[in-house]
Amino acid sequence: MSAVPRFEKPHKADRPSGRFRRMLDRLSSSQEDLEREELAEDSQASGCTRISECTDRQIVKVTGTLRTVTLRPRAGVPALEAELFDGTAPLDVVWLGRRSIVGIEPGRKLIASGRIAMSHGRRVLFNPKYELRPLGKE
Repeated sequence: MSAVPRFEKPHKADRPSGRFRRMLDRLSSSQEDLEREELAEDSQASGCTRISECTDRQIVKVTGTLRTVTLRPRAGVPALEAELFDGTAPLDVVWLGRRSIVGIEPGRKLIASGRIAMSHGRRVLFNPKYELRPLGKE
């Protein structure tokens, strides 16, 4: 070992947070990172719980963007499944007994509320109350 100090890259929290630094961070970030950050900020601004903070059996109100929507029967009963993402973690939203719901499509933003369940290590929200976000806000 040498007595010469090593220079380490400062953590993001240690960096200056000026306007120039934020602009530089945005220019060097990928599109996916920017979308993730925007979704997380939107979730926090709307007063909803972040999906990453949701625990089993907790009643929550979450918001995000639908990534995928699929029809996947469960025990012979039709079930419409969608993956909701808020920038922090994914959440499976399942409507039992439904083959389709008008407005539930990939890329659509919505607010959902209900009780979180854990299934195969993933967070799931069955038959939630939901509100589609206006298309003009997307």
